[in-house]
Amino acid sequence: MSSSSGAIWFLILLAVLAANLPFFTERLLAVLPLPAALAPKNLAWRLLELALLYCVVGGVGLFLEARAGRVVVQGWEFYAVTAALFLTLAFPGFVWRYLRRQP
Repeated sequence: MSSSSGAIWFLILLAVLAANLPFFTERLLAVLPLPAALAPKNLAWRLLELALLYCVVGGVGLFLEARAGRVVVQGWEFYAVTAALFLTLAFPGFVWRYLRRQP
């Protein structure tokens, strides 16, 4: 396995974990406790976290690309597709949080 292949798999795994993180914890970004006035965390907070984590994963991807060589400039289409992919990766966490049967 080449170095770039390992970086790609790392980025995919990171994206899957980051996309589902907001749905599996009541803490902000899995670290900060939510203030009592805002608890429990609602869908708006989770979507805001999802957008922030999309940017973090994109930053990691940009760092890995810069480390491997020249950074390729992307148009808006690239970001639209990757955002849609990130939302698709978040679907299991959404189903677990909102659509599963509660005992």
